[in-house]
Amino acid sequence: MSDDTRLQQWVVDELAFEPRVDAAHIGVSVRNGVVTLSGRVDSYAEKFAAEEATRRIKGVTAVAQELEVHLPSHKKTDDAEIAARLVRMLDWDVLIPHRGITVKVEHGYLTLGGEVEWHYQRTEAEADARKLSGVKAVINDIHVRSAIRPENVKARLHAALERNAAAQADRVSVDVTGTKVTLTGKVNAWTERETIERAAWSVPGVSEVDDRIGLARP
Repeated sequence: MSDDTRLQQWVVDELAFEPRVDAAHIGVSVRNGVVTLSGRVDSYAEKFAAEEATRRIKGVTAVAQELEVHLPSHKKTDDAEIAARLVRMLDWDVLIPHRGITVKVEHGYLTLGGEVEWHYQRTEAEADARKLSGVKAVINDIHVRSAIRPENVKARLHAALERNAAAQADRVSVDVTGTKVTLTGKVNAWTERETIERAAWSVPGVSEVDDRIGLARP
């Protein structure tokens, strides 16, 4: 059995195991570690969950997302109603600033704009948007403004990686230009890469992260 064939079976099994995904209409193909997901799902949340489950698999180097969201007729929602629901959700979410985020919905495609102080606020707003029925895709154009400029972002990031059990700091190179962090190196799994990127975003003063970390083939 080739590496790609084994990886394909692992992805198929993981999608079938993931309770948020109905794998019946999802096709999986693999070439040189790159997984392509095709077919259809009933919601954007399910599409995101399918990609998230695929990235968990050891040996996946990239995901080509070709899943289409086909909303059942009873889940189709007016754009104005989607926008109004999200505005209410953002108002209730204590992790997100009350003002500063804009919402635009056109034919089910939802665009988030504005500025926040932290990356986690940006991702939290997107997570709220994914939960709404009627959404076909989420475009996150929220910018992170730099309110703090520490003198040594690089040292803080390395210290954070060394504290984190899921990240191997010695396998990652960090370059800091102003408030932009560029990450390079090789890790064993996508989850480790995500852990390192989250650590970079958590350093006060970081306004941009360029994640160039690659995945080592097993």
